[in-house]
Amino acid sequence: MATKRSFFERLSGTASIDDAFDAFDDELPTASLPVRDDSRGSELPTTTMLPEEGSANGEGQLPVDVYQTPNDIIVRSFVAGVRPDELNISISRDMVEIEGTRSEREQISGPDYFSRELFWGSFTRTILLPQEVDVEASTASAKDGLLTIILPKLDKARQTKIKVKAG
Repeated sequence: MATKRSFFERLSGTASIDDAFDAFDDELPTASLPVRDDSRGSELPTTTMLPEEGSANGEGQLPVDVYQTPNDIIVRSFVAGVRPDELNISISRDMVEIEGTRSEREQISGPDYFSRELFWGSFTRTILLPQEVDVEASTASAKDGLLTIILPKLDKARQTKIKVKAG
């Protein structure tokens, strides 16, 4: 009868010396982190925020891409099935919050589903920005289900000279 390798043996890849009791025999299966390969060839862990069923507040998380250009920070997210008037976007100098509701257009009873993976209901996402942005000059647009928010960066290095008035 083959014995199960101990936790240390599995961790280090070594062979067993004795048949000691392993307190970690009933481990839960582990999930590996997804990795992506960037243009420099190094592997970086990525995180994906997916809607959690039965979350405490009943809201789903909205997956987003956030990237920068020399002058702007861009936030993109798929909001297919959400009308623009159902989206609320709040922008401060260092944060963006996207809220909305994706409503089912027709009601289908539970037993009639073979698979149910789409998220319906309210969602929210708060994104902390890596740099301060110009709130007044920010824009948002939605086309073909893709929400794009353009946030112009504030140039902290820019200086303005003013003249002192006598008076």
